[in-house]
Amino acid sequence: MDRVTAKAWCLEFLKKYRFVLIVILAGIILMALPEGKKETVTQPETVPQETESGLEGSLSEILSLIEGAGKVRVLLTEAAGAETWFQTDEDTAASGDRKEETVIITDADRAETGLVRRTDPPIYQGAIVLCQGADSPAIRLAIVEAVANATGLTSDKISVLKMK
Repeated sequence: MDRVTAKAWCLEFLKKYRFVLIVILAGIILMALPEGKKETVTQPETVPQETESGLEGSLSEILSLIEGAGKVRVLLTEAAGAETWFQTDEDTAASGDRKEETVIITDADRAETGLVRRTDPPIYQGAIVLCQGADSPAIRLAIVEAVANATGLTSDKISVLKMK
């Protein structure tokens, strides 16, 4: 082959297989990049979703809007805090060894966080509600129902008392 035909053959080959060559070149570049080892995050990790005063404050505000309730203060006790479950990747080797790693994502600021799969809300143990209008059984019932709906507590775990 002379130079002209070899050059024409190379150009024709590059035109025909340019996308395949680009993919192979990209793969080689990606394999050459250094592999960074990341620390794994233990699972489950307890992360407070809402501070106690946040839900207590919200409940106090809402309950004080009930007609006749007056000023209201709420105390909630937690049996278990909020739990966050992270997404994990499992890898089982041929030898039977199982390796589990948390999936890490990077945001625009290059901050690394675990990929959240599910967040369980806190589990409440009981509630104490102090209000000025606790003399009225209708108001007490309305407050117990509202707190039960907001927290998932049963009515026997909610105490409504008169505020002095």
